[in-house]
Amino acid sequence: MLVAHLPLYGLRVRTPDLELRLADLAELARLGDVAAAGIHDPDVLPFMHPWTQEPDVGRRVILGALAELGQWRPDDWSLGLVAFRDGEPIGRQIMSAKEYAVTREVRTWSWMGRSFHGQGLGTQMRAAVLALAFDGLDALSACSAAFLDNHSSLRVSEKLGYQPDGVQVDAVRGRPTISRRLRLTRERWALHSRVPVEIEGLDPCLEMFGLS
Repeated sequence: MLVAHLPLYGLRVRTPDLELRLADLAELARLGDVAAAGIHDPDVLPFMHPWTQEPDVGRRVILGALAELGQWRPDDWSLGLVAFRDGEPIGRQIMSAKEYAVTREVRTWSWMGRSFHGQGLGTQMRAAVLALAFDGLDALSACSAAFLDNHSSLRVSEKLGYQPDGVQVDAVRGRPTISRRLRLTRERWALHSRVPVEIEGLDPCLEMFGLS
């Protein structure tokens, strides 16, 4: 069985409305359809790299998900969980880290089909991986960043207890663009973790995260 070689395929993170897990090929195809149907307003770019404005967005989503697993190392990993509602994919929530066993710090980012925006699902997606990080993997901190005009992402971070961690300037499509950096500590997560989260199948995965 695949899970015997890749125990990540047995990992499940559940919130009241969602289940986050790795997707099989057929599910990735449906996720590609979600991405191709639109992720954000065409006049707004919420990502550093304009991947949503390039041809074959659905194909990029599928190949990107497969590449993450192919490049996985315990000291450099990116876990791209697909969020399912009622068995159908709605987006991806990514959590990544380098030298996690030493730093105990993760970074997160996500995207969701445009038709699912404004329903509180983004908050549940982020809360799911934060619970996985803090409650499951014993993280000390989680970091995120968002452009100053990405109000929905900033609101999610605020609700979940993140605090300002400075700003950064990046070149985006040939222009300087400012992002707000945010950090969530283990202590503040304990004060703001109000979304019920259930984690299943984590123990067999610990060595893949560099933990024993």
